[in-house]
Amino acid sequence: MTPNPKPDKDFPWWLVVLGTTGLWLFYEVLTTEVYAAALNTLMKGVGITIGVAVVAYLGACLIGLGLAVMGLSRFMILRQIARLYIEVMRGVPIIVLLLYVAFVLAPAGVAAVNWVLEPLGMEPVRTRDFPLIARAVIALMLAYSAFLAEIFRAGLQAVDRGQIEAAEALGLNGWQRFRHIVFPQAFRMILPPLGNDFVAMVKDSSLVSVLGVMDITQLAKVTAAGNFRYFETYNVAALLYLTMTIGLSIILRQIEVRLRARTAR
Repeated sequence: MTPNPKPDKDFPWWLVVLGTTGLWLFYEVLTTEVYAAALNTLMKGVGITIGVAVVAYLGACLIGLGLAVMGLSRFMILRQIARLYIEVMRGVPIIVLLLYVAFVLAPAGVAAVNWVLEPLGMEPVRTRDFPLIARAVIALMLAYSAFLAEIFRAGLQAVDRGQIEAAEALGLNGWQRFRHIVFPQAFRMILPPLGNDFVAMVKDSSLVSVLGVMDITQLAKVTAAGNFRYFETYNVAALLYLTMTIGLSIILRQIEVRLRARTAR
């Protein structure tokens, strides 16, 4: 029986089709007045979209890694706290969490800060001084940290126990074992799902438009409501998101291939 070819060895015809279609679409966008006007407006939101996605994802990674370590702790109370957080955050829709953080947690946090500041005679903080974009980033951070925690946990548990015991025999403490033995190996194994979640974060960052944050989606809504060119405007928005997500997918795949090749040496 002839063995099946490896998917990684396939010629990327899908990329050729997407690249050709994308170049044709960009040509149409740049040479058509309506499309060009929409692109010029929506490009102003690219920086916000990327900024929200990157900051929220980095924060979610830090929280998720901490939750994964807590979930594997020998202390039951830490394990239970981590599991409670993960289950709650995974059970709440992201758009609901966005609204909850923006209009419930943020005012509550400001009230708590003012409760501390008032006895000190300091000027109180106003809720409107808490930027909506910061509230959106916090909400995405909290939501994604729960999913990333499970990815980190699976990677940490996949490291061979014998290597950890060998590191203990060499006299490495817990932090040294984690830093030099466990985490580097776990990171190589979990890079693909981490990359997938980052691509998903770029797409889900469009949800911040419900708070009025001027990202690509919000600018598309405002532009289409003004010129009534819904077809052209949302085509441009979709093209921008596709360009970012497909570009990220290609970069992450190349990183994954290089790490795999380096591990195989």
